[in-house]
Amino acid sequence: MQSTTPFHVAIIMDGNGRWGLGQQLTRADGHRAGVEALRRTVEAAPDLGVTTLTVFAFSADNWRRPAAEVAVLIELLRAYIASDAARLVREGIRLQMLGRRDRLPPDLAAEIASYEAASEGGARMTLRIAFDYSARAAIAEAAQALGSNASVEALDRMIAGSGGGVDLLIRTGGEQRLSDFMLWECAYAELWFTARMWPQFAATDLGDAIEHFQRRERRFGALPETFAA
Repeated sequence: MQSTTPFHVAIIMDGNGRWGLGQQLTRADGHRAGVEALRRTVEAAPDLGVTTLTVFAFSADNWRRPAAEVAVLIELLRAYIASDAARLVREGIRLQMLGRRDRLPPDLAAEIASYEAASEGGARMTLRIAFDYSARAAIAEAAQALGSNASVEALDRMIAGSGGGVDLLIRTGGEQRLSDFMLWECAYAELWFTARMWPQFAATDLGDAIEHFQRRERRFGALPETFAA
């Protein structure tokens, strides 16, 4: 059932390349399979109560990878926007991109901006794709822009924006680190790690993570009885 209570899930979609090699395929094949996992997740998320879904598709540090792999990732983003964005708009999914755009092909950046504008009224869920993204850079840019007017509240408005804080962070692929993803927004996030590679991730895995989240007691620094009061 779709929720009206804000519930922000962020996912580090890790393990694509390793999965591809483990299947005697290529890393590029693993990234392509990862797009299918993203489609499954986006389809399932609203009915599991997710109101904002932020996925880590490409880190600012990923430019260090071989140029051929970087090119595949950019073309997969292009293909996803071309094949899925119009459907997302029809289904009431708001699309937003996080990260730098000046290093994307100009026509792709323009197409993304067009779909962001077209989907602005989407109320079913917000899908945020972090591409060429660095949380440290986002925090530094916000602090620099605010200057002497910087405060926790002002930084929160500028960095987290309408997405708000992350409630549940999921990382696939067996690693247990944040990797410069949503550092500000994850201040009070519950963390859920799984050894499953991202191409293996299914709607049931998302459901398991959310069920685990619902069993946790979130106190935001207070004692249980204080927070309840």
